[in-house]
Amino acid sequence: MWLRNREGTEPVTARSPLRVRRVLSLIALVFGVVAAVVFAVLAVNTGAEVWRWESGIAAVVAVIAAIDLLVLRHRSSGGQHGQQEENDH
Repeated sequence: MWLRNREGTEPVTARSPLRVRRVLSLIALVFGVVAAVVFAVLAVNTGAEVWRWESGIAAVVAVIAAIDLLVLRHRSSGGQHGQQEENDH
């Protein structure tokens, strides 16, 4: 019932967080790849198991960031790829 009588300015001043999300994903991708490489080199040089785990975690962070960037790219294009194929048939 309270939704009907809104007096706030949210719809007028609201901004999409997608630009900030894209920047954070780019930073996570870069740092994830760099950290995975550094930790992999440390794992090879020292032979310690902990560096393998650290490298794996950093690689997973980089993969998640890359997937998020792909999702953001799809959303910014309006998701037209799947709709185009349906219209062609």
